[in-house]
Amino acid sequence: MMTRLACRPSPGSWPAMLLLLLVCLLAIPGSSRAEADSGLKSSMDVEWQPWQILETRTGHIIPFADWIKILEQQDIVYLGEEHHNQYHIKAALNVLEQLVADGIEPTIGMEMFGWDGQSALDTYVATTTPVMNEFLEQVRWTQNWGGAFDDYAPLVIFARDHHLSVRAMNPPKPLIRRVVKLGLEQAKLEPEWKTWGILQEEIVDDPAYRERIFDQLRRCHGGTDEHFKTMYDASMVRDEGMAKTLVARLDEHRRDTSDRRRIIVSYTGGGHIQYNLPVPKRVARRTGGALKQTTIYLMSFDENKTVDVQALIDDPIADYVWLTPVGKSHPAKPCR
Repeated sequence: MMTRLACRPSPGSWPAMLLLLLVCLLAIPGSSRAEADSGLKSSMDVEWQPWQILETRTGHIIPFADWIKILEQQDIVYLGEEHHNQYHIKAALNVLEQLVADGIEPTIGMEMFGWDGQSALDTYVATTTPVMNEFLEQVRWTQNWGGAFDDYAPLVIFARDHHLSVRAMNPPKPLIRRVVKLGLEQAKLEPEWKTWGILQEEIVDDPAYRERIFDQLRRCHGGTDEHFKTMYDASMVRDEGMAKTLVARLDEHRRDTSDRRRIIVSYTGGGHIQYNLPVPKRVARRTGGALKQTTIYLMSFDENKTVDVQALIDDPIADYVWLTPVGKSHPAKPCR
């Protein structure tokens, strides 16, 4: 049985409504599996608390100091957040700070920026006293993401202070809107497709991922399979675009002849890492699986969430679930 998150759009055209739903997609599964192996204390042997890190394979709680050593062996670390949750930003900063302290240079990939903002993002990170209003306009923040930039500014400021690269992961929003409105095959004929250099990119259909998205939409939202299909198409384009961005940076790392240890830390909504299906699976396909990567699902936790947490472990949504305090904006209530 699966518990779904509701994300209700305001009245409007189908493309706008579907695009909003696409951003909000997030599945929380529930199923059973065998009891975790013995050894370290299982997460069920102690009371769960915010800031605990749960390994879904075993159910064990892992101390941060031990866990960071595991992360430091990866090529890509995926952090999946609840949007605009300040505690999830804090979690990401905890990881980044420790990587830097251990002499590792992370590249920060962010879903919140579109490809059409990369130049402005590079300039902002390289400037000691940037002008915020100019930056937000040049990076097309409102068009590509929206909401308070202050929520995500700490990650960009950290990169600027430590001379790190930030990569805009998302294809530009106008391109995604065209896919939602027209569907993938028709959108490929649009000028924007060629403009952004993805005309020759393979957008691979994934039956397992398609099944999860269609099931969620049917359970939680109105509409037809035709509308759901264009939404799934847009989801594939976004995930494939993010994978393309990460692999391009990974290739740069591999061509680097210095002795620096470098890692990519990908920061996106949790829906883009769930079950390794959206972005991680596409990255693995593009690299032939020749990389080490791990996924971390960030979850706001209070005493009423025990069943939800167990569901995320039983049908592992990621390699790790990192419990955090509840943010200022409470997550959407489950769709029944």
